[in-house]
This record gives sequence, C-alpha cells and structure tokens, in this order.
Amino acid sequence: MNFEREINKRRTFGIISHPDAGKTTLTEKLLLFGGAIQEAGAVKNNKIKKSATSDFMEIERQRGISVATSVLAFIYKNKKINILDTPGHKDFAEDTFRTLTAVDSVIVVIDVAKGVEEQTEKLVEVCRMRNIPMIVFINKLDREGKDAFDLLDEVEQKLGLSVTPLSFPIGMGFDFKGIYNIYEKNINLFSGNNKSNIEETIAFDNIDSPELEKIIGEKAAEALRENLELVEGVYPSFDKETYLKGEQQPVFFGSALNNFGVRELLDCFIEIAPPPRPKMAEERLVKANEKEFSGFVFKIHANMDPKHRDRLAFIKIVSGTFERNTPYLHVRHNKKLKFSSPNAFFAEKKEIVDISFPGDIVGLHDTGNFKIGDTLTSGEELNYKGIPSFSPEHFRYINNADPMKAKQLFKGIDQLMDEGVAQLFTLEMNGRKIIGTVGALQYEVIQYRLEHEYGAKCTYENFPVHKACWVEATEKNEEFNEFKRVKQKFLATDKHGKLVFLADSQFSLQMTQQKYPTVKLHFTSEYK
Repeated sequence: MNFEREINKRRTFGIISHPDAGKTTLTEKLLLFGGAIQEAGAVKNNKIKKSATSDFMEIERQRGISVATSVLAFIYKNKKINILDTPGHKDFAEDTFRTLTAVDSVIVVIDVAKGVEEQTEKLVEVCRMRNIPMIVFINKLDREGKDAFDLLDEVEQKLGLSVTPLSFPIGMGFDFKGIYNIYEKNINLFSGNNKSNIEETIAFDNIDSPELEKIIGEKAAEALRENLELVEGVYPSFDKETYLKGEQQPVFFGSALNNFGVRELLDCFIEIAPPPRPKMAEERLVKANEKEFSGFVFKIHANMDPKHRDRLAFIKIVSGTFERNTPYLHVRHNKKLKFSSPNAFFAEKKEIVDISFPGDIVGLHDTGNFKIGDTLTSGEELNYKGIPSFSPEHFRYINNADPMKAKQLFKGIDQLMDEGVAQLFTLEMNGRKIIGTVGALQYEVIQYRLEHEYGAKCTYENFPVHKACWVEATEKNEEFNEFKRVKQKFLATDKHGKLVFLADSQFSLQMTQQKYPTVKLHFTSEYK
C-alpha cells in the first residue's frame, strides 16, 4: 500500500456559513455526486419526508438546523473526500471553531439574496487567522438576489478576501439560464426541474461563436460576454499557489437545492484543494508523511447510538497510519490504549476500519478517557495546540427536577460537558452547579438531551453574570488571598478544576482588574 499516494488522495474540508445559506443542502448534493446517496432530502422541503442525511439528532430534525458537526466521507474520481459539516447557528459556534482545527481547507457558502452575514464573518476570520485555503460558493441563484459583481465586492470588503470568479451566472432568479464555467470553459444550462438528478453540460470554448445566441438567447449572450470581459479586466487570474497560502479565494455560483453548479465546484475542488497539511504541536511541526502516528481529539459526541450509551471521540489523523488493535500513547494520561473497533463515518452509518491515513477522521469508542484537545501518538510526547474554550455569555443555575434521578442527571451533565456543548462551573461557596453557554439555544438542547438520552429532568434558574474569566495568579500572595476573600461569592471552578471569576458586570470586571493587578483574568482557556 503506497503511503504517499494514500495521503495525496485525501481531501478533508469543512463547510461553513450563516444559518440557512444552504450548507447542509450543499453537503447532501456533494454526497449525491459521490454516489454515497441516491436521492437528496432537502432540510426545508417537507414534501420529501426524508430529512437530510447529515442531521441525525432528533432535535435537529425538529428544528431544521444542524446542531452537531457531522463527519461524512465518500470517494469521488479516486479521491477520498472527508466533509465536516458544521453547525451554522451562532449558538453552536464553539463546536464550529473547534472543527476548523481539523480541516485542511474550507468551502464558504453565501446566500445570493442576503450576501455576507455576521456568522460568516466570524468563521472566515478564524480561517484567515490560520491561513486555511477557502473556496466561496454563492448559493440560491434560482432566486432573486444581489448582482454578481456587487456580491463579489461585498465578499472582498466584508470578509477581507481576495477573490477570483471561476464560474459566472447567466441571469438570475426568474431569468436564470445557467452558469458559464470559466475554469473548464463550458456552459451548464439550467432547466430548473430536476432536484435529484445530475445535469449535463455543453462544452463551449469560443464564447464569441453565434451558437451562444441559439443556446441562451440574444440578450443573455450579450450580457454574458460583457460580464466575462469585465471579470477578466477586474479580477486576477486564478493561481493555485496563492490559493493554497490562503491569499486568494476562487468563487463559484450555483443553486445547491436544484443541484446546479455543484459538480463544477466539486471537480475544481478535488484538483486544487490541498491534501492533509502539516500541523503545529507545542513541541514541533508535524508533517503528514511522517511514519509515526499522531492525531488529536477535536470533538466528543455522546450517544451516537441511543441503544448503546456510547461516546465517540473524533480524532483527526495528522501523521502516520492508525491501525486497529495497535496500542497508542494517550499523552495526557501517559498510558497506552488500543482500539478494537475504530469507526469511519457516513452520517449515522458507521463502519469499522482496519487502517486510516492522515486527513481521515476516526471515531473511537470512549469510556471517559478523552477530553477535547487530547493527543494520541505512537509514543512521542506531542501536544497539538489551538483548541480554546471560549468565555460563555449566558449563565444559569441547573436544578434537579426529579430527586430520584440525581445520579442520571449528574452523569448526563458530565458527559454533555465533555462534548463541549456547554461549560460547567461549581460555585466555591455552596457547591451549586452553573451552566455557561455561548448561546441560549444550548439550554434547550441540554434539557432535551438530558431527558431523552439520560432520563433526567432539570430546571434552570437565572444567574446574573456578565462574563466568566479564568484566573491566573503567578504567586499565591497577599493580594491573591484578598481577591479570594472579597470575591468569594463570585468564584467557581470549571470542569478541569481551574479557578474562574464570574464577574457580575463590566464595571466590576474593570474594578477587579485595577484593584488586583497581579491577578490575571483570561477570556479563553486553552484546553489542556
């Protein structure tokens, strides 16, 4: 088995966007092309009772949103493609930020009518910080929307990207005729009536030929020629190296729901997107083609299968090969573990794999050994960094609503917090439990999952806190002791036993910082 060849076959990427831009629908259509599913089930479309393959939690089906990041893999044109479909909803942003540590490139989906939205801005910023190569897909062209050039400007200005269109729409909304593929020089005509099949394209090298009028009509042909001339004049031509450095972003247009423009995106993607990239550990830079295995946990998901109360730790393989039944070092515990049934994914279908390569995502059954950010290696002590935990913005006391079920409640909270759904703080003063989340929707998800997966009921009570800050005190001096005494009722510990200060207002936060200068307060805690 050729190791280098296996690495070069892999493409691991995430799809990011604002909620409702059509991310899950695009994921479905990519699977359709990969032959992984026969018929796509749009999330919104109630006529098709099949809900989207990648949304497998009950609450996602009810709400029509993706809550957990799902992992999907398929083979297309001899490339192995791993998609990480991330939640778009801002209340689940933390899961998305963590997922971005495990991808080698990204597709950003933008709604043609709404343009660039705030969630897209935040996520793209994270990608830019890490120089992740991005391709932009402008979706929903079968609806009325903004002018293509205005959209390209907006993407450049709001997201700070440098774009180059690789396809261009012919008309839009009611007049939408199709797409001219600049990358492959052909035209894809839009008939608008097949949502689940795959459209044919017409090769079209010479756009000045009178044939064009016959195919799309005089007016559209003229507009297309003008637009393409403008594209050539205004935008730089595509350069693969610049794209791979994260300095240029190709743009495609299409309609995922109507399965249009998706094949062009996929064909270009597998050609230009990077194979697994090197990753920085605290100790050194680790390259994909090293012989020794290493990987890290970027997500933990409890109860993938309600019949068996199991937890899966999702591991991104960074280097070497991961083999079944081989002992690997769990760096934080400093002990060897071996896994008899590592899983590869296709939405809720899982299969056991004997060997996995860099770029692959493997699910390991976990009985509580793993935390997010843990590293597994063949023996070397490596710690992959950059999976932070953000300071929550919402806080509530959690109370047990059924005294007979205290044990189930405790276990449920414990496991959900390991997944990183929310953060648990225990007040130093009286031991009461407080749940902190990035978004308010999380509380519903926690309540729902506690009841349906653990048989425990809980109620919430408001807890007025402005921000949670991790406390770092280099010396345990007089000042630190006074800080602890005065702020006693605002102190708590997080799940890892770190001290946290719960400031009740911006004002009290500033006063505390001024009064106790040696006590440092942080808004993120790098997972250790």
